[in-house]
Amino acid sequence: MNIYGSTISQLERGLDFSATKGKAISQNIANVDTPNYKAKNVSFKDVLSSVQSTTLEAYRTNPRHLSFKSTSSHSGVFNYANLRYRQDGNGVDMDKEQADLAANQIYYNALVDRINGKFNTLQNVIKGGGR
Repeated sequence: MNIYGSTISQLERGLDFSATKGKAISQNIANVDTPNYKAKNVSFKDVLSSVQSTTLEAYRTNPRHLSFKSTSSHSGVFNYANLRYRQDGNGVDMDKEQADLAANQIYYNALVDRINGKFNTLQNVIKGGGR
């Protein structure tokens, strides 16, 4: 029996995205002084499209209708190959990385709060409605 439908799994995928983005940002910050290091980023669009292609299925009333399934999978991580901020070829903009880190942390905390709310509701139901 699936109590919440796909809500928990979608929130889990959001957390996976946030963790992947956090790793990319951490690598960028750690390599801020490494010559010729190219900054990495995570594309939410690529991650979302790979998740949607594997989880969404259309109700087709006609065999000629298009399917939503796709066989492509992409981690969403890419680097800026031609980007240089300094003479040594490093492509890390520390201000951008710090802003991205803060935004990613807010996103992650919002997802964790939402999952906690779902589990608290489930716990309340199991206990009998707050007796």
